Amino acid sequence: MTTRSRATTVATHGAMILLVLTAVVPVYWMIVTAFRPEIEIFSLRLLPQQPTLENFAFVLTAIPMLKMLGNTFVMAAATALAQILTGLFAAYALTCWRFPGGKVVQSLIALSWLVPFQVTMIPNYVLSTKLGLLNTTTGLVLPNAAAAFAVLVLVNAMKSFPRQVIEAARMDDAGHWRILWEIIVPNLRPAIASLGVLAFISAWNEYFWPLLLIRKIEDSVVQIGLQMFMTQEGNQWGPLMAAATLASLPVFGLYLVLHRQVIDSFMKSGLK
Repeated sequence: MTTRSRATTVATHGAMILLVLTAVVPVYWMIVTAFRPEIEIFSLRLLPQQPTLENFAFVLTAIPMLKMLGNTFVMAAATALAQILTGLFAAYALTCWRFPGGKVVQSLIALSWLVPFQVTMIPNYVLSTKLGLLNTTTGLVLPNAAAAFAVLVLVNAMKSFPRQVIEAARMDDAGHWRILWEIIVPNLRPAIASLGVLAFISAWNEYFWPLLLIRKIEDSVVQIGLQMFMTQEGNQWGPLMAAATLASLPVFGLYLVLHRQVIDSFMKSGLK
């Protein structure tokens, strides 16, 4: 190995270590701060001198944290599932069917991705009010049940699927439903898993739409609960970090379960 290649390797590994620290240190500090007593909140020690569970106990009594975690999980899981289903149907139609204006439809779907949700938030709120969906999980899920990002990801995944396999299935009198669920979907598990994780995290972190739609704290989501520890008088850093730690656990758990499929999908698609 030449000196130049060694320098390149060292620089690459140094940059990777720096990126890892940038991602891990805030999470570590959040967890550590959650276990600090109030007198140690602003301490720079790597570990608390007197670890305590008081912040977690305060969070569980100050707000219905467990109920909010359950509401958020149901909402995020239903949103991710709905986006996967609608994305699969749309992607199959765009890749396996030939119809006039197909490319135009795909372009319009891609353009809709550029429209922020805040633009359609008020019309969605008016429609949800007329449909009686205020303070309901259905009202949280329905406006996000279809996503342009999900469609585009699955379109790219299906385009890489061998057309010969689909044609062979058609020659065996397999219908569209059977081709989609018995042939295509089992071979797109990594892409579907990565899309599911991204859709779940996006729905889990949603703040503005639940803030607008939900009126009762017990029916709200965890992101609204976190905001309750941030007041004009000051932030309650210990309880806030404890609540944030609890809110992060389901996302960490989901990634641990599906991390193999996610990494495999990113490697195959070239995403970083």
